[in-house]
Amino acid sequence: MSSDHQPLDEMPSPMPVALSKYSKRVLLKTILDRPDGGLGLLDQRVVVGGWVKSSREVRKDPPPPTTQPPAAVGGDHTKEHTGGKDVKCVEVFQSRIPFLRTIIKVFGGNTGHTKEKLESIFPKQPPPSISFLQISDGSSVISLQIMVDSSIAPSTLLMPTGTCILAEGVLQKPSLQGKHTIELKAEKLLHIGIVDQDNYPLSKKSLPLARLRDCAHFRPRTTTVASVMRVRNALNHASHTFFQNQGFVHVEVPILTATETEGLSKKFKIFTVSGKEVKREEPVSMDDTADISLETVKLSIIEKSKKIEELKRSDSNKEALDAAVHDLHKTNALAAELEARSKSKSKSKSESHKKTESFKTYDEFFTNRAFLTTSGSLHLESCASALGNVYALGPRFHVDKSDSKKYLPERWMIETEIAFAELEDVMNCAEDFLKFVSHSVSENCYENLYFLSKRVDKTLIDRLQSMTSASFEKITYDTAVEVLNKVTDKTFETKIQWGVALTEEHESYLVDEFYKKPVIIHDHPKELKPFNVRLNDDGKTVASFDVIVPKVGALIRGSQKEERLNHLTKRIKELGLRKDQYEWYLDLRKQGTVKHSGFSVTFDVMVLFATGLNDVRDVIPFPRQHGKLHN
Repeated sequence: MSSDHQPLDEMPSPMPVALSKYSKRVLLKTILDRPDGGLGLLDQRVVVGGWVKSSREVRKDPPPPTTQPPAAVGGDHTKEHTGGKDVKCVEVFQSRIPFLRTIIKVFGGNTGHTKEKLESIFPKQPPPSISFLQISDGSSVISLQIMVDSSIAPSTLLMPTGTCILAEGVLQKPSLQGKHTIELKAEKLLHIGIVDQDNYPLSKKSLPLARLRDCAHFRPRTTTVASVMRVRNALNHASHTFFQNQGFVHVEVPILTATETEGLSKKFKIFTVSGKEVKREEPVSMDDTADISLETVKLSIIEKSKKIEELKRSDSNKEALDAAVHDLHKTNALAAELEARSKSKSKSKSESHKKTESFKTYDEFFTNRAFLTTSGSLHLESCASALGNVYALGPRFHVDKSDSKKYLPERWMIETEIAFAELEDVMNCAEDFLKFVSHSVSENCYENLYFLSKRVDKTLIDRLQSMTSASFEKITYDTAVEVLNKVTDKTFETKIQWGVALTEEHESYLVDEFYKKPVIIHDHPKELKPFNVRLNDDGKTVASFDVIVPKVGALIRGSQKEERLNHLTKRIKELGLRKDQYEWYLDLRKQGTVKHSGFSVTFDVMVLFATGLNDVRDVIPFPRQHGKLHN
């Protein structure tokens, strides 16, 4: 007689948890992110590693005292029999120390000196305890509790926040009541990376995000920043998946460009610095510093030293303090030089001397000037004219000295170009892209989004889900201006009129208050868009579009490119651009031109949209901003 139920002793044992292929350990997410929280893995032996997030020490109850029978006369002088166990001579002696101290005290001995002697021979051992460590390895938003007995490693070594451990043990139900569903009872520690608590910035609890920016190399160890990085990774993966699924070819566009005026914005220029210092000699008169008094310089040193002390006491920003210290070093060097020259004035003032000057050489590596690119769209157009649909993801650079919370000098962009596509086609592609990545990150990164919704923005999950289901409102620039001009219940800081670029305030009103959904604004005045956007039949507007979404405003900007050589040449001339820098670009219109369209996504702003954070510096692993380039 067959049965669908197997006897318990015949039930298959649970499959062992999979090891990480390249590190011979178990990733915590394979334990903690299971539907059962890891309970199905009870009694399995695993090796896990991570960094201590928090810790707790529990003292173990001391063993009950036992009566020690006297040693047998003539017995073994190295052991004492107690309750059927062998006790070492040292342990017997330790047990007699209180008795010895009493005798010494009675006979008036120096108990303090004797105590020091005894403790130097037999140091006092810390009471036995158990350390409960919450560790994270970066694979999950949830931490794993590890129980470590003090006989394996002292708690003082393990408990500091940031300590790295690699532990081998058995998974079991938690020993303490709490939120954890499973813990690891450590039987062996394979690695301990200790922490200098005085110099470890994360030793302090709950540092604000603004403070964490000063230690970007450590901040991914915080739960919030780690969650943001995992969401960023999920968005990156979803972006590639969307384009690959749609048959796009991924292209790496160059970071260095020879086009000086590309994008009509300031650019970073590239040059090489010789690693060697070149020395040259030139005649210098001893009187070339006659107008600089040594005493004046010394007084200046005193004043600058006082300023540095004031900056230290006022807890001023590090940049101001560094600048003051650097200035003091330069002044000290000048004083030393003046003293040296003063000693050499025994010769005639009219006598010329040689001085050796060290300097570094700056060379042009290329035959023409090179710049960091502000956009890869021109090169993508070249690839689209051969490969069809292409996209790129990488850093772009703008000389931006503002304190913008959305844009930094180094920003990551997704750019696309689609051959044979017109404006309506590329707008549909942009809408589908945003819906796809929003749905993907909601499904594949839910635990991190849930954590961020509790800590940062309660509306972020609903916002992502509404992005997936909502239909985007498409309006022309003319319609947007008309709607904004009819607003009577609020006053905008920038007065709206035709030909003026819409501000974040205008865009926010259209998305959040008027349409209450994502909005695509298209057909802008030609003066507001780059030279290569296709001119519309009215001669005043171009085939461009911006996708405006809640919270962050403009997330995608795109256009249909100008494929007509005469129109493109005219626009280059109107804007005063150097035609010789665009000859290769104009060649695409001379040789097999095609209608094509594309768009660019500010990837960092998309991470802001998905995480609910407000400052782009908190969603980039190592942000670069004006005045700061530390690591």
